Amino acid sequence: MITKAKSSDVKEIMDIINTTVEEMKSYNNTQWDENYPQGKDFEKDIEQGDLYIEVEDGNIKGFICVNYIEPIEYSDLEWSSNEKCMVVHRMAVNSKFRNSGIGSKLMNFAEELAIKNEVKYLKTHTYSINTKMNSLFKKFNYEFVGEMNFLGKGKPFYCYEKILSENK
Repeated sequence: MITKAKSSDVKEIMDIINTTVEEMKSYNNTQWDENYPQGKDFEKDIEQGDLYIEVEDGNIKGFICVNYIEPIEYSDLEWSSNEKCMVVHRMAVNSKFRNSGIGSKLMNFAEELAIKNEVKYLKTHTYSINTKMNSLFKKFNYEFVGEMNFLGKGKPFYCYEKILSENK
């Protein structure tokens, strides 16, 4: 079941982050590290009502932040629409529950949340070498828009968009 995260969930979320960061390091993906994301980032998401968790049997299987906040770096890209959009940020699946459809469930949730909020346009981004997230966005028919420099990282981030259909 996907529900809004609470402050009491941050410790478990950070455990997932720490495991994910170690895994990312194993294939030279430095998108996340000891500096980002931190507990304060998730606390802010929770305060704003933007962080959602997939919970089953008391375990957080994954999480996703969906809001209206576009990084300033998005302004340099040629998006296909100027209409109001929602943005997918900070998503991860607990390593104990990988390859069980949690990532897909979270992506479907983001689309359903947008439609529920009468938004037909989603944007997102990930590090160019984050093959797992790039593959997930492509699987969900997100269109590649371009590249941006972000978080002072050495390689570009890939930006994606998706215009949602009424019949989702």
